[in-house]
Amino acid sequence: MQHRPFPRLRALAGLAAAVLALAGCSASGSSDQSASEPITISAAASLQSAFEQISEEFTAQHPEVRIASISYDGSSTLATQILEGANVDVFASADERNMLEVTEAGFGHEPVIFASNTMVIAVPQDNPADIESLQDLSQATMVLCAPQVPCGAASQRLLEASGVQVTPASQEQNVTAVLQKVAAGEADAGLVYATDVLDDGNVAAIVPDGAEDIVNTYPIAALGENPGAQAFVDFVSSERGQQILEEHGFGTGAAQANG
Repeated sequence: MQHRPFPRLRALAGLAAAVLALAGCSASGSSDQSASEPITISAAASLQSAFEQISEEFTAQHPEVRIASISYDGSSTLATQILEGANVDVFASADERNMLEVTEAGFGHEPVIFASNTMVIAVPQDNPADIESLQDLSQATMVLCAPQVPCGAASQRLLEASGVQVTPASQEQNVTAVLQKVAAGEADAGLVYATDVLDDGNVAAIVPDGAEDIVNTYPIAALGENPGAQAFVDFVSSERGQQILEEHGFGTGAAQANG
């Protein structure tokens, strides 16, 4: 007889736990409606400066969207990671070829061209090898992007159009690595995007003849169905997003016809 009250206590405790669980579910559901899943972004290395500013302003305007991470590297490296299953919600490539590989494999929505870029010769600030033109590169210690990387493919087109042959000392997987070697004095020159040299006081830029004819166009696409990803793509393509890109030296989506 002394043990009869315990079943009732257990029942009351179970009821209280159920009420708390329902309240927790309700609170969780409310939170899910006000915030989207965090987004991850993979962007070409040349976009880093512009995208850091874009991501800050985007987050301020869209507090419901949290950017979990932005990875910067050569577009071919990023495309390979996506094709191998990397968790990426937005892909911004420095060329259309790598984007096409991703979209043709069934990843992503229709890409949008949002920026363009051209090539320059980067030299150390004091230009010890006296580089003045593409022709001077044939006798210089050169660093280039690898051919499969957009900046490498553009470099090859530029050199071929000018009839210049070079033997690079190294071929890097992204344009940032090329610029770092030139800035450190490990090479007489390198071919990089015009945007890369704007904020680097350790290098100087020489605009070669024919550079205006070699234009890389940049597509961006949301991968998957995360609404936050599409919101980011829309911001990049918006008037403010385009203004930021111009401030960082990029041509905007209007240059797509030159792709």
